[in-house]
Amino acid sequence: MALGELIIEDRGNITGQRVLDVEGPKIESSFTMEGEYNGIACTDIGTYWSLLRAGGVIYGEGKGLLTAKSSQGMAAWTAQGIGRFTGPGKISFRGSLFFRTPSGEGGKLSSLNNVVAVFEYELDEMGNCSSKVWEWK
Repeated sequence: MALGELIIEDRGNITGQRVLDVEGPKIESSFTMEGEYNGIACTDIGTYWSLLRAGGVIYGEGKGLLTAKSSQGMAAWTAQGIGRFTGPGKISFRGSLFFRTPSGEGGKLSSLNNVVAVFEYELDEMGNCSSKVWEWK
């Protein structure tokens, strides 16, 4: 297996946060991003939680939806990743994404059904976020 081509690139903002547990601490964050999947304009919305571990490592899990702006397709995703602080208020995550489309019918995004991918996710101190996703082949 090898890393495939870049299939998604998007940018956006954190839209909300809440503390799930002060032990850890465990924090939930939601975001909205705009970008493209293989040339198709998309909106990516998601929510993830992150937990600070020993040594400054951050573990996170998330769920979300990638929707074609033309309203002609949708793909759900789940993710797991490991993050690290890269500067004051800045965090960088790397991890895996698992896509599926509703009943195998994702319209313009149907080629994402059952795709496994890897991602980079960056967050800055102002709540700006960005991601890049590569298909795992």
